[in-house]
Amino acid sequence: MVPVMPPELIVALDTDDLETARHWVARLGPVVTWFKVGLELFSRHGPSACRLVTEAGAHLFLDLKIHDIPATAAGAVRSARQLGAAMTTLHASGGRAMLEAARAEAAGSQLRLAAVTVLTSLDAPALVDIGWSRSPAEQVLHLAELAVAAGLEAAVCSPHEIGLVRGRFGNRALQLVVPGIRPAEHAQADDQKRTLGPAAAVRAGADFLVVGRPITRASDPFAAAARIRNEIGQAVSAPPDVSSAG
Repeated sequence: MVPVMPPELIVALDTDDLETARHWVARLGPVVTWFKVGLELFSRHGPSACRLVTEAGAHLFLDLKIHDIPATAAGAVRSARQLGAAMTTLHASGGRAMLEAARAEAAGSQLRLAAVTVLTSLDAPALVDIGWSRSPAEQVLHLAELAVAAGLEAAVCSPHEIGLVRGRFGNRALQLVVPGIRPAEHAQADDQKRTLGPAAAVRAGADFLVVGRPITRASDPFAAAARIRNEIGQAVSAPPDVSSAG
């Protein structure tokens, strides 16, 4: 059973420059306790990128979207655990055997495994291009069900599918990690296709809100992060909005 916890803000360190990432962690530390190290930063700096988060006393979300044969995926999870990651991601489309091997490797540790369902950059035509016949919402639910069956604690979905997943699994079966968060003052969706504001995502039932450019590209990143944390806090007491099933 997944413990109930207040929604958390994860700031994405989406840069290939280690010193820029270090500056963001230091600047945002007073209001942010989770930081995401993704492929861009990790591919260039590897463990050093992870250490700048863990040595600052923050939680490391290592977003490498593991997708490989079961033995290799399990090995990657072992490495993520050794790097001090609090959460890491795997593509649910890697299949049940891969997810179960990863879960077995993480057993007994504090590492959360989050199954990526459908990337927020993909819409219905994009799914057709890669050979998936389901709609984005249907595919998200299908892969979330696979993640639960494999024993994973969390899933990654767009804001538009929060209500759908909550309606299927309730509030305890899965923690939901939600990228594609765009505050009202950040009009551009960038390369995201399925987006929502922070407060609406929390009311729908998101557990972790992943935000990058609206904070890191803001003229005052600290103020931008503080505003989002304030939105999250104001939305916590509101009842879940299951109408967000998209």
